[in-house]
Amino acid sequence: MDMTAPVAGFCNPLSTLPPKAGIGLKPQHYGDALDAAAQPGRPAWVEVHPQNYYCDGGPPHRWLTAVAELYPISFHSVGLSLGTAEGLIEDQLNRLAALCERYQPAMVSDHLSFSGNAHDRFADLLPIPYTYEALDHFATQVDRVQQRLGRQMLIENPSCYLAYVDNEMSETEFLDRLITATGCGLLLDINNIVVTTGNLGGDPREWLSQIDPEWVGEIHLAGHATEMHDSGPLYIDDHGSPVGDVAWMLCFDFISTYGAKPTLIEWDTNTPDHTTYMAEAHKAQAILDAVAR
Repeated sequence: MDMTAPVAGFCNPLSTLPPKAGIGLKPQHYGDALDAAAQPGRPAWVEVHPQNYYCDGGPPHRWLTAVAELYPISFHSVGLSLGTAEGLIEDQLNRLAALCERYQPAMVSDHLSFSGNAHDRFADLLPIPYTYEALDHFATQVDRVQQRLGRQMLIENPSCYLAYVDNEMSETEFLDRLITATGCGLLLDINNIVVTTGNLGGDPREWLSQIDPEWVGEIHLAGHATEMHDSGPLYIDDHGSPVGDVAWMLCFDFISTYGAKPTLIEWDTNTPDHTTYMAEAHKAQAILDAVAR
C-alpha cells in the first residue's frame, strides 16, 4: 500500500469514550457493574475483549447487552494477530465486524503484535520486527480492519522482552509511520512502556516525548510482575497487581501536559474484588479531575 499518506476517512479519532476513568470488565464483576451504574463513583466506561463474545448468544451476551445499555463500551481485541505473516484470518475479522454492528462500541483496538501463524495461535502477544517490510504488511492489515469496520481503530504499543537485531527503526518511529499511513490511532499503554524500557534499556519519559499526543485515543494502566535473574530484573506485563508508581507518575505527567484522555485500569490476572478494582480507577480519575481544575 502507499505509505506516504493516510487513508481517507480515518484521520481523526472517532472515540466517543468520555475522557474519564474506566475498567476492564470481567465476568465476576458483571453484577457489580450493573449495581454501580446509578451510584456515584461508578466507572465512566468499560472495556471488554470481543473474542469472549464470539458465541451467538447465551449468558455472555445477556450480560453484555445489559451493561451496554448503561455504559459506553470499548472493544479491545486480543485475537486479530495483525502482524501474522499470512495476514489476519477473514473469519476473525467478520466476527469482530458482526459484534461491532451489534453493540456499536465507542472504540475498537488491537495490538502491535502477532500471535502465531495461519494455522497455530498462541495465547500471547508477540512483538514484531520494526522493519519497513513489517511496517508495510502491518499497515495493510490495519487498513483491512478499518475498511471492513468502517471506523478508525487504535493500535496498542506492546510490552517487549527482546529486540530484533534486524530492526530498522525505533518503536515510536514505527508507530509514527503506521499512523501516518493508515490514519489509525494509538492506544497508549503506559505500563507497557515501563516494561519495554525496563527490559530493553531506555527512558520511559524519552519514549513518551517521541510520540504525538494527538495520536492517543485511549490510555491503559496496569501492574506488572518482576523476576530477578543473574542478568538483572525481568519485567513481565501480567496485569496482576495494582498500577506501579512509575506508571502513575508517567500518567500524571502525560495528562497534565496534554490533557485528559479516556484512561483504563486493566487487571486481568489475580483479579480482585470490584471495590479494590474501583479504588485503582478512582486514582486515575483523581488525576483526570486535577487536570480539569
